[in-house]
Parts: sequence; structure tokens; C-alpha cells
Amino acid sequence: MGQWDVAIERALQNNIPRVEQILSENPYILDLAREIRETKLAVLEHLDDYVQKTIRAVERTGGRAYLARDAEEARKIVDDIIGERKRVVFSKSNVAYEVGLREHLVSRGLDAWETDLGEYLIQLTGEPPAHIVFPALHMPKEAVGDLLNRFLNGAVNSGSTHEEMVAAVRSFLMEKYMKAQVGITGANAVAADTGSVALLENEGNIRMDTVVPEVHIAITGIDKIVPTLHDAMKELIVQAAYGGLYPPSYINISSGPSSTADIELKRVSPATGPREFHVILLDNGRSMANRDPGLREALLCIKCGRCYFSCPVYRVMGASWGDPPYGGPMGAMWSAIIKGDYRQANLCTHSGGCRDVCPVGIDIPRVLEYIKWRSVSHE
Repeated sequence: MGQWDVAIERALQNNIPRVEQILSENPYILDLAREIRETKLAVLEHLDDYVQKTIRAVERTGGRAYLARDAEEARKIVDDIIGERKRVVFSKSNVAYEVGLREHLVSRGLDAWETDLGEYLIQLTGEPPAHIVFPALHMPKEAVGDLLNRFLNGAVNSGSTHEEMVAAVRSFLMEKYMKAQVGITGANAVAADTGSVALLENEGNIRMDTVVPEVHIAITGIDKIVPTLHDAMKELIVQAAYGGLYPPSYINISSGPSSTADIELKRVSPATGPREFHVILLDNGRSMANRDPGLREALLCIKCGRCYFSCPVYRVMGASWGDPPYGGPMGAMWSAIIKGDYRQANLCTHSGGCRDVCPVGIDIPRVLEYIKWRSVSHE
């Protein structure tokens, strides 16, 4: 068996039974998933209004909010925020990858590091992510050991345990956390009523990235906006469950820069954490998709990645299907949205498994059928 065959087989054995058990033991999550679908559909009906409401809410809490039309504008906004600062840490952000943000900052001479373990491994190899949630899915433990052996001066090797590898990376990244001036994150959901960025994690790196640096920048798509903080918490629970990581180790809520009210109950900012909080909302084709009845449903995607494992094409092709960081069935939809790439949909065999496992009930085969039609009509 090749490296991909070994990696995907191990991943399927570890993930699919776990997700099924989580949903069986916590049936209320199925109800939450249905509620999220209706909530997100309601937002899409008035998306422009919700974008403006979110921007106003962020600014009410002392933050700064921006609407970026495309990748270039998003990078320019980040450049202006960072200024002369040189040390940056990233938590996992698909939108940051979408706009090529880390590569852009490195090209400017900044010391920029991914702190999610999977993304860190991807950064070392220069390869595209293999999965929306588990970017280093294509790397068996032995390959990870060899990679870290080269980059961490022999601290571990292919025979090291999972725990030893994680400890070695943690030791390397701890220095980066302590010296970072800017922390850049994505967002699992953004609450329009409070301007809060909700983040889901298990490693603890997001807590470091959002608290230690003096500046926190959250960059995410406008499709991640939900009406209330209550809705955001629902979405995080569903994402964790369908990703197979439930209960999550950490849920982080960031609403403005750090503050305190410990002197006479007068709230002042900053306190111990960041003095600056910035939220960049990216369009990059999402508004166009929202106006297209054939594509709109794709914007409901919560990026849980469960559709990947149900797909026979992905099981064979892996990361070579899609436009990174979006791959697999959902990636074929998102390639059309953000890059106008309609060709990825042509690889779909319409097995239907993706539709059956999608937590928010997206009819992915139907959307891909529409994209195939668009592909032919544009030739």
C-alpha cells in the first residue's frame, strides 16, 4: 500500500465509528444541526444586512471590522494592521490559506508560523492540506517522524510515539508563542449581535494565539455569520461532533480587545490580553454564490469535513481533488465559488454519500450537477 492508502485507511478506522457513536449518544446534536441549517438560510436571505450588523457590533466592543472584496484586499488589510511588526503566529484558518496569507507574510520577511499541529506539518512540507479539518491526514505517523527528525534536529524519528512527536512540536512552538506580536485566527462562527468570534479547538494553540500577542486578527468568510452568540455556540457543537472531536477540549469566544472592570466596576481596555482586535470578513465570490440559486446552498457548509470520508473519489485521489484548502465533495463546490473553477465538479461520481452525512442537509450531488452544467455552458 502507498502512503495515502495507509493514511486514509487509518483515518477511516479512527473517525467514522467515533462520529457515529457521538451522534448516537447525543441525539440532540441532530436537532441542533437542523436548526443551524434554517438559521444560516435566514442569514443568506439578508446577507448584506448581517455583514453590516456584524461590523457595527465588532466596533461597539472596541474592535475594528473590515469587509474584504477579494484575496488581494484581505492581504492589504492585514499588511496595514501588522505594520512594522515581524513575529506572527497562525491558528488553523482555511480563509487565511484561501487568500495565501502566510506565504504573503513570509515573502515580506516576517517570522510567521502555523501553530495547529497539522498545519505546522503542512508548512514544513510545503504540500497542500489533505482535509479541511485534518490537513496532514495524508501523512502516516512514520512519515511525520521522519519530517520532524529533519526539522527539529533529531528530537524525534519515525519510531517515536505520537506523544513524543507532539511534545517535540510543542517545545518548538512555545518559543514562537512567547515572542509573537500578532496572532491570526479564523472563525468557526461569527455572531452578528455581539461581534464575537467563536473558535473551536482541542490543542490549546488558539488560546495562546488569541491571548499572548498584542494584536488578534480574525479572518473569515461572510458565510460564517450567524444571528446570535447562541447560534454560534450551536454551530460549534455540531462542528465538533461531526468532526469526531466531541466534546471539544476548548471553545474560545473573542469579543473585542482584552478588558477589565476590577476597579470600581469600570470596564477599561486593554488588560492582560491583546490591545487590538480586528475582524476581517471576506467575500471572495460568496456574494455571487448567494445570488445564484444553484450555488447558494453550498454557503450553508460548516466545514466539518465529514463528506470527505463518504466519497469514493476522495478516498482514491485525496488532496489532488480540489483547490486547496477546499477538497473533496465540498471542495468541488467551493472551487466554483472562490475561483470560478467548475472543472473540479466533473470528477464527482454522484455516489450520494456526501448528501447522506452532511449535518446541514446540503444536497451536494445536486449542487455539483449544477456546476457541471455551468462548466459545459461556459465552454
